[in-house]
Amino acid sequence: MTNELKRELSNRHIQLIAIGGAIGTGLFFGSGNTISKAGPSILFTYMIVGFFLFMFMRAMGEILLAKSKFKSFPEIAHEYLGPFAGFIVGWSYWMSWVITVMADVTAISQYIKYFNPNIPTWLTCFAIILLLLTLNLTSTKLFGELEFWFAIIKVVTIIALIVVGAVMVFLAFKSPSGNTASVTNLWNHEGMFPFGLAGFLTSFQMAVFAFTGIEFIGITAGETKNPEKTLPRAINSVPLRIIIFYVGALAVIMMIVPWNQINPENSPFVGLFALAGIPFAAGLINFVVLTAAASSANSGIFANSRVLFSLGDKKQAPEAMHRLSSRGVPRNALLVTCGLISITVILNLIIPNAETVFVYITSVATSITVVVWALIVVAYISYHRKDHALHKASTFKLPGGVFTAYAVLAFFAFILVLLLIEPDTRIGFILSPIWYGALTFIYWRHRATIKKHADIAKHA
Repeated sequence: MTNELKRELSNRHIQLIAIGGAIGTGLFFGSGNTISKAGPSILFTYMIVGFFLFMFMRAMGEILLAKSKFKSFPEIAHEYLGPFAGFIVGWSYWMSWVITVMADVTAISQYIKYFNPNIPTWLTCFAIILLLLTLNLTSTKLFGELEFWFAIIKVVTIIALIVVGAVMVFLAFKSPSGNTASVTNLWNHEGMFPFGLAGFLTSFQMAVFAFTGIEFIGITAGETKNPEKTLPRAINSVPLRIIIFYVGALAVIMMIVPWNQINPENSPFVGLFALAGIPFAAGLINFVVLTAAASSANSGIFANSRVLFSLGDKKQAPEAMHRLSSRGVPRNALLVTCGLISITVILNLIIPNAETVFVYITSVATSITVVVWALIVVAYISYHRKDHALHKASTFKLPGGVFTAYAVLAFFAFILVLLLIEPDTRIGFILSPIWYGALTFIYWRHRATIKKHADIAKHA
């Protein structure tokens, strides 16, 4: 039996996985809070953050297509920055998703309480993890199907909101509170930047939170049919997705309900559908948010198992992680990942209100993710220098090449500074070096084995 991942993800799977990666629960559930802190300027924030993340995706995509041997982006860091960087990127990305999935699973259990408040949170968490593990153990194709339909639900909801909202604006709908739906609501209430430069800058770290997971398509590279066509198409559609799903949806919401009248504690999606006279708006959006969180958790488990599989191949994780089941899935890596995520069950059993804990550990995950993104861009710069012939022959180049790569790095540094400044994210940023210190210690303990394997692979 071959120990290579099967290419079972078709074009439609990849396109919808890419869309799902760009639409998180934050858009449905947390956008009210985001709007309350930044006002209409959040629209510009999403466009700016989206632009730089699109450039990051183009850099990653160019390398993945230039060398078909890469199965996921942690391998890029290993190749161009050395075994230590590959070790840091792989394990950091794995940990960031473990934390994210723990938060997602807890969130799902809370959304399920809307339909049945009597179910214990810890029991729901256990059932969700067991279900997602079982589904991921089945086949890669089933994962693709699940993500396809999860993404369809999110896309249909957002497009429905935009269409309903556009009709309300066209008809100059008047709400019970006396507000008239109009494009002018975007600037008639203290302007587009009601909190000045400070409020505008604060919104950047919120937008980065929302886009965490956009890089997920780089994990699917090794299991994608015809990646030369599907990956460029998925990556090139990133700007359009951002314009429609973030800028379009939030602009329509603020045209109908002035930004300063949106309740930060409630989903503005619920409010808009309720204004449109849809009686089951709250239940509908709760279901959509539940599927969005389930999609994120499912993607995280998939991503982590593939990263562990890759680390096992490089002898940077136990060799047992680099084994496939008869169905072609990394079973051991899935079991270890879900085993660690199951700590969520214990946390929710002993800490009934673990929200504060998850705010801190999620901010650690975000800090780690930005560093991972930055290291991939540094790897692109190294690729450009070491494999310049491959770069010149590439049909999917990063626009602007190295100049753009340095601009993206500067932007990521800017985001890290904002994470340090903001009180809500400062603790997570300060704690993240502890993680890197632990990784460095573990690497140096096992560096001889890792370097020996790297040398063997290099001369093979």
